[in-house]
Amino acid sequence: MIGRRDLAGLLGAGAVTATALTLTSTAAKAQAAQNTFDKVMAAKKVRVGSVAAGLPWWYRDNATGKWGGQFYDISSALAEDMGVQLELVETTWGNAVLDLQADKIDVMFGLNPTPKRAMAVDFTGKVYDSALVIIARPGYEPKTWNELNDPKVKISVDVGSAHDQVAGRLAPKAEIIRFKSIDEATLALRSGRVDAQVIFWMGAVRAVKKDPQLGKVVVPQPLFGSTSNAAVRREADKTWRDFLTTWITYSAGLGIIRTAVVRSLEHVGLSLDDIPPGVTF
Repeated sequence: MIGRRDLAGLLGAGAVTATALTLTSTAAKAQAAQNTFDKVMAAKKVRVGSVAAGLPWWYRDNATGKWGGQFYDISSALAEDMGVQLELVETTWGNAVLDLQADKIDVMFGLNPTPKRAMAVDFTGKVYDSALVIIARPGYEPKTWNELNDPKVKISVDVGSAHDQVAGRLAPKAEIIRFKSIDEATLALRSGRVDAQVIFWMGAVRAVKKDPQLGKVVVPQPLFGSTSNAAVRREADKTWRDFLTTWITYSAGLGIIRTAVVRSLEHVGLSLDDIPPGVTF
């Protein structure tokens, strides 16, 4: 037979258990509510990583502080469709993954989904197709990646970028010299310190158009094709990633993505006729 004290103890234990379950349920709901999509909508602000020296993808006018470039246009369209404010957070291609993990930014456009990056962050569906090329110094015109894969060949890349990772995989025998930015890697080519710079075609075409003395844009064979995607912080709730993939697909269908790319090329004096043969986007 259960006495009053025992009954009170059982009731107390039940109350504690019920309270614990309620707290656990509340905590679970609070944690679920902290997914990036909900936070962006609650704050009415989306934080996008931006790269100051990143033409034609990004650029910032030092005199006015105004931003531009294809990913600025794409980010602006995203914010407008979501009904939120666009906040640009300056980063670099090499630090973007770390900034996502540190919750400094909500999305980074323009990252290629390499296996190394995919171990740390999630990727949306592709924004567009891209191709890796080289800028070869005057008088040096390798036709294949195998020709580049030579200990005598010096290649410049921006550290931590897809350029860096792919060059190391396709030309591991070459002397790969790493710099903090794309511009520094290009400067090394201009000064004759390297034989070639590995870079995606938009940056290569723009650099050579601006300074023909750099050399020539070469599309080494076999053609290395990649995609330009958006990266997001890895979290259990995939709402943010899935929403962005849906939005990108929708925007591509409406021509928003292509218009942003073409406009960014025009800003640096390029046209569709300047695209190297065999390269599409």
